Amino acid sequence: MRTPLKRLSELAVVLLLVSFGVFMLVSLLPGDPAVSILGEGRTPAEYAAKRTELGLDGNVLSRYAEWLGSALTGDLGASLVPPQSDVLSRVLSALPVSAQLGAMGLVIALLLAVPLAMWSAAHEGGLIDRAIGASMFAVLSVPSFLAGLLLIAIFSNGLGWFPRAQWVRLSEDPVQNLYHAILPALTIALMELALFTRVLRNDLIVTLHEDYILAARAKGMSPRRILVADALRPSSFSLVTLLGISMGRLIGSTVIVEYLFALPGMGSLIVNAANQGDFPMVQGAVLLVALIYVVVNAGIDLSYGYLDPRTRRVHA
Repeated sequence: MRTPLKRLSELAVVLLLVSFGVFMLVSLLPGDPAVSILGEGRTPAEYAAKRTELGLDGNVLSRYAEWLGSALTGDLGASLVPPQSDVLSRVLSALPVSAQLGAMGLVIALLLAVPLAMWSAAHEGGLIDRAIGASMFAVLSVPSFLAGLLLIAIFSNGLGWFPRAQWVRLSEDPVQNLYHAILPALTIALMELALFTRVLRNDLIVTLHEDYILAARAKGMSPRRILVADALRPSSFSLVTLLGISMGRLIGSTVIVEYLFALPGMGSLIVNAANQGDFPMVQGAVLLVALIYVVVNAGIDLSYGYLDPRTRRVHA
């Protein structure tokens, strides 16, 4: 119990620091929120009154305490840009799009990376190993925005197999939703696929040279059973760590992908809000993304004890 409780206390401190950092993002946004709301040509007194109404003329710490107290109750404020809707409702409307794309991208990457890494490790130094390594290096060298443009040019504009700039929510039509999501999800998966394959392949090769693997081979166990039953789990430690780190990359990837495919997700919401000076929307969206990122990484950290029991003693 000590380890989960310790992690929860650390998580609370991290979330507090993250929330303060998110709140201070307002000072980095260009322009004046009062001007964004009222428009040009108003008097200084009108702008000053609007800043007072928004609470922008108070002490930073008192403003932060008030905002955090509201956020803890689920009140993230209202958008400053028409339609001036509730921030939380807008964020919760956009979040499923980004979450689905990120989850699909990770699933596709893992489904392809695990067998490729096992196949490559089983033929260490051979033609198959070199071919897979070269292919993954080529994929890793292509930026996500360029990969997205290539996929759009080939499968949307060229072959016409998949649509672009269209989205159907999962609750409306699951089949059409997957049809519209597969191409942007594949764009996200490509970068993760190369990283996952290379990391898991290297760890598998190290594991396959361990004494207990050599003993299993001496007993006549099949190479496939050794790979799946004995080598895969202890070799997944770095891969699980990389999954947590990938959450940060996925945030950036979904912003690019949602822009390329014109999808109504968190990336588009944050970029549009930042361009319009809508600081409550930026604060609310970034806070929720940061919360998800921190919680997922904490969960992955706790999973290490299952993958490698030796880490339980280290954490304890």
